[in-house]
Amino acid sequence: MELYIVADNTLFKRQNKDYEKTKTRIMEIANYVDKFYRALNIRVPLIGLEVWTDRDQCIVTEEPNATLWSFLQWRQKLKSRKKHDNAQLLTGVIFKGTTIGMAPLEGMCSLENSGGINVDHSELSIGAAATMAHEIGHNFGMSHDHDGCCVEATAEQGGCVMAAATGHPFPRVFSRCSKRDLDSYFQKGGGMCLYDMPDMKDLVGGKKCGNGFVEEGEECDCGEPDECTNDCCNANNCTLKEDAQCAHGVCCEGCKLKQAGTMCRGPAGACDLPEYCTGASPYCPANVYLLDGSSCQYGVAYCYNGMCLTHEQQCLQLWGYGARPAHDACFADVNAAGNAFGNCGKDEHGNYMKCEKSDAKCGKIQCHSAAKKPKGTNAVSIDTTIETGGIKVKCRGTYVYSTQDGQGDLPDPGLVMTGTKCGEGKVCRDRRCQNASFTELETCIARCHGNGVCNSNKNCHCSRGWAPPFCEKPGLGGSVDSGPVQYDSQVGLVLGLLFAFLVLLPGVLLLFYCYRIKTSCFHKWLSQREKNKSNKLEASLEKGKNGHLNPAFHLKVVAPINKASSHKGLSHTSKEVLPLRPGPVPNGTQPVNVVRPLRPAPSPQKVKVVRPPLPTGKPPAAPSKSPQTPQRLSPPKKPLPLNPTRSPLLVSELQPRPSPFPPQRPLPLSPARGASPTASPVRTPISKPSTGLLVMMPPATGPKPVGKVSAIPPLRALRWANTHRLTPTHTHQLNWSLGRLIDSVFALYSKESRDH
Repeated sequence: MELYIVADNTLFKRQNKDYEKTKTRIMEIANYVDKFYRALNIRVPLIGLEVWTDRDQCIVTEEPNATLWSFLQWRQKLKSRKKHDNAQLLTGVIFKGTTIGMAPLEGMCSLENSGGINVDHSELSIGAAATMAHEIGHNFGMSHDHDGCCVEATAEQGGCVMAAATGHPFPRVFSRCSKRDLDSYFQKGGGMCLYDMPDMKDLVGGKKCGNGFVEEGEECDCGEPDECTNDCCNANNCTLKEDAQCAHGVCCEGCKLKQAGTMCRGPAGACDLPEYCTGASPYCPANVYLLDGSSCQYGVAYCYNGMCLTHEQQCLQLWGYGARPAHDACFADVNAAGNAFGNCGKDEHGNYMKCEKSDAKCGKIQCHSAAKKPKGTNAVSIDTTIETGGIKVKCRGTYVYSTQDGQGDLPDPGLVMTGTKCGEGKVCRDRRCQNASFTELETCIARCHGNGVCNSNKNCHCSRGWAPPFCEKPGLGGSVDSGPVQYDSQVGLVLGLLFAFLVLLPGVLLLFYCYRIKTSCFHKWLSQREKNKSNKLEASLEKGKNGHLNPAFHLKVVAPINKASSHKGLSHTSKEVLPLRPGPVPNGTQPVNVVRPLRPAPSPQKVKVVRPPLPTGKPPAAPSKSPQTPQRLSPPKKPLPLNPTRSPLLVSELQPRPSPFPPQRPLPLSPARGASPTASPVRTPISKPSTGLLVMMPPATGPKPVGKVSAIPPLRALRWANTHRLTPTHTHQLNWSLGRLIDSVFALYSKESRDH
């Protein structure tokens, strides 16, 4: 930040009208300010010094507000004859109350507001330096520290620079809240003038190796030898080390210059433009931004000093999330009062000025917000209700009061900021809504052929695909001020195209060739894969015909067969046989696959198959629905009979017992139909054996004797249907299928009985 300091006539007189003494004191103050801001990575060289030895060049009175605005008006004239970023007035006049300084908030780089006033209130130069650093902090967008901000220094150490009040010992550090405010200010485009290199020929104090500024005749300057940490610079003589190309600058990395076209400063905010390394200098080109008057925020605002200022943005800053500008009637009614709560600033005597209706949107900001109070420690809400068009509207203004008797060091932060759009083609300047002169902008845009925008140097910044300076020929974009443009995405695009043509395309062609040629390895592999699938399918079908379908058999405990009763028919039971619950499989056990049930005969002999007696009377009706018993029922006392339609009966021909889950396919119409060879087997762990004969038997789902011994008994099917809430159509189909199944069973029994 190129600083210009002015000492007024009163201060000159306090220094016994000694120019050299006054100049020395100003330089001491400037050195302290530069030291304070080094911690924020900001250097503050003093490039101009002026002492008013004869008379003051602006109004300097005990009224701080009038003095500030008078000095800022004078500073606009100074800007035309001396390049600088910020100007500070150092005065010997004591202001009213306890005010020792004042500066506009976020005024840095602004033609109207980049400056402040400071009282030389201490014999020590560090006292005035702390005040000047505080006011410059306001220009940088820093607000006063509130409770809990300053943890970097205790009160005994002086506290932090942006504290609302200061005293001995004087502060030297910035708080974390101040750093956050500074980052926010830069992110929205503030401080655009800080990115260009100052002309070191104008540096006050002369050339010196070790002051941290690279001056004429120096290759680098990293400070004094005891504080230098730069590996590319010799601190003793300010020369580059061997093989080093550079030592400072964002375009210098590892003592080497970065490649031309590398972005060194990205756009900050909607009104900023990017800059690129030139490949010849370690420093980024001077910062450029959109020319004042350029449209931003979709036409809602104009760019001003690289920032896009709107009423909405200021409401958000004062009230927080959700705030928005109030109705235009709020601005007109409230700001016409001319008091502390509604005004268009103060005059040279410190009196509030009323706003004309045309200037109302440049006075006190009026917002809508659901917050209880504005942000800030000393801010209070000024609520006013007006009626417009028969509707009552609540207007919320902000008043910031001082905790002490005197004025605060900030002009009213509730005033609309300079440069804010107040009408079509109009912006706020000096608390008035004035016509913005866009003639320079219109002339510049006409030269860009519709393929670019105008930067702050009135040159065309071309869009991508067009070349500067006038954006009429194909190119990469940018401007003559921003450095050569090289988009990083082009490197990725080239690599992607090379990979596609050298790897992907040949691979795709090879696969297509292998697929089309019958004798290729790929085609042979596909054929072999299909053949293996068909072989596995045939094997599974053959296994279903010749062997059992379910290799997992249920271990059941069967009582010893009584020979005397072996020739008797099965006794009917009214109890339902439930499937056994699977238990844990003991370690080291394997399922035993048997194709015939074991008989407890002492010697191998052919067992006579016992046929069930012919049922008499009418076939029994479908079992009625009975409540489900949660207890496990005992297994049948005798093994189930073999299928009466086949002899001998193989266990492998029986269907596996279905799981209690819903059936995956509709029930068979006839129990005589064979089991599907594709039924998925379910492995059931072996139960713990007990007394009696252990028989490995598959769950049979074929024809059953009279009774309720079935894999899916009708009662259970109905219960399953009710549990799963089947539709009436599905329930009807299920009942019909079960009825057909029961009729088929008795028909088979009748046929077998007649045959015998």
